[in-house]
Amino acid sequence: MMFDNVLKFAMTACLALVLGAASLAASPDIGKPAPDFTGTDTQGKTHSLKDLRGKTVVLEWINDGCPYVQKHYGSGNMQKLQKEATANGIVWLTIASSAPGTQGHLPPEGHDAFMKEHDAAPTAVLLDEEGIIGRAYGAQTTPHMYIITPDGNLAYKGGIDDRPTTDQADIAGATNYVRQALDQIAAGKPVDPAVTRAYGCSIKYKAS
Repeated sequence: MMFDNVLKFAMTACLALVLGAASLAASPDIGKPAPDFTGTDTQGKTHSLKDLRGKTVVLEWINDGCPYVQKHYGSGNMQKLQKEATANGIVWLTIASSAPGTQGHLPPEGHDAFMKEHDAAPTAVLLDEEGIIGRAYGAQTTPHMYIITPDGNLAYKGGIDDRPTTDQADIAGATNYVRQALDQIAAGKPVDPAVTRAYGCSIKYKAS
């Protein structure tokens, strides 16, 4: 009985780690201005959200060691979505908020090598080892996805899809919330659902 209780507790704790909480105090509201930020990419180039006004922007949080990230990159699912988006003029910023010494923290060339190995196509990979951008958005997991409309408002936040597993076989039958939201924005329709539960590995933020 004691073992069963311990096992149940462990499973619950694991689930809490994998599935992002419904909300964070710092998480921005749908329909409100997305938090402005300035970040440096792996090539040393600076990107500011305010300079991207007029474009749809996707934010994707990444950790190369996370099995949930590996699911979507190993299958080609994330790259396919990136290429579809950027081909339509959408800016895709992949953000690495892992602190130094933690899983997912890589030097710039490490991130570039990962992207090249997987034939990935984000607009840029932003380095956020201090966690400033991640905390501003309340990002909790990898991947955690956000979409910002051309007028600078937050239109979507949550998971990439509705299958919170590490199994690549689940991708085929999943509802891809990000693709669905981008299609709705392009058609001038409201995003529905605008908020979903993010899933993945917890972001390894720098201790504050």
